[in-house]
Amino acid sequence: MIKYYSKSGRVLQELPELTTNCWVNISPPFSQEELEELAERLIIPIDFLTDSLDIDERSRYEREEDILLVVLNTPILNKVAEEIEATYITVPIGIIITPDNIITITSYDNPVLELFLEDKIKNFNPSNKSHFTLQVFEQNVYRFLTCLKKLNLKRNLIEKELYDSSRGKGLKQLLSIEKSLVYFVTALSSNELLKMKMKRSDLLHIAKDEEKTDLFEDIIIDNSQALEMANTYTKILQSTMESSASIISNNLNIVIQRLTLITIILMVPTLVASFFGMNMPTGLEESKHAFYWIIVISAIFTLLLVWIFRRKRMI
Repeated sequence: MIKYYSKSGRVLQELPELTTNCWVNISPPFSQEELEELAERLIIPIDFLTDSLDIDERSRYEREEDILLVVLNTPILNKVAEEIEATYITVPIGIIITPDNIITITSYDNPVLELFLEDKIKNFNPSNKSHFTLQVFEQNVYRFLTCLKKLNLKRNLIEKELYDSSRGKGLKQLLSIEKSLVYFVTALSSNELLKMKMKRSDLLHIAKDEEKTDLFEDIIIDNSQALEMANTYTKILQSTMESSASIISNNLNIVIQRLTLITIILMVPTLVASFFGMNMPTGLEESKHAFYWIIVISAIFTLLLVWIFRRKRMI
């Protein structure tokens, strides 16, 4: 699906066709033929469009004559329903800057671009290509920070449940969070390297614009903060998983111990009844109260065993 947008005053409008200084947004579903037709129409390399569709594409930039490609990794919610799969994955956003237009392309519905499509970003204007690119960078970092906070909150909730659990379900959920954090650390590291290279080479030609330069520096600082948070949460999670495994094992051992003690205690009445049920003289053969005597003797031995266990703090 290829759509064209421009800003009229403060309102983002969808255009019926391609115009100069408009924003071209490519989102699923689309076909290879549509991409080839657009590449031919805008005179851009087809690789600039298709490279951004590879989920494993690293963050980078590439220039060919006066056309610039920037690939940025961004987090999205993983729609795979399996419990052990990552909660979030990272996918690339392609930003292509030409002399006349700016183009964004992604193979997934992306929350970062949706903010711009819904016109929720202040001072957003697609005709200002460098500023639009910086705003995408900025909202992408905010998206990482939001997802990191959600993952950490989820980890805290799971950790509380694990203290009284003897099952491994919570560990599977923690494993899902850990996979997400691994994706985040990799993507944020790659994004940080990309931004440092762009700043050093002045790829967006903003060195003389103090406002944009300050914004870019703030974005780099926020990205570093997000990376540090991801690393910290990863270390905390690894420690939590190790502690949780020990807690679950300990809880399971307690359950097994209690079941064993109950089995031993219940064995005493069975043993007494079996003894008096043998075909041998016991002195109670003629007694009318033999049944009650057996119950009393069983109770005495059972209580004695319980007292011994409690004295040894086994129950």
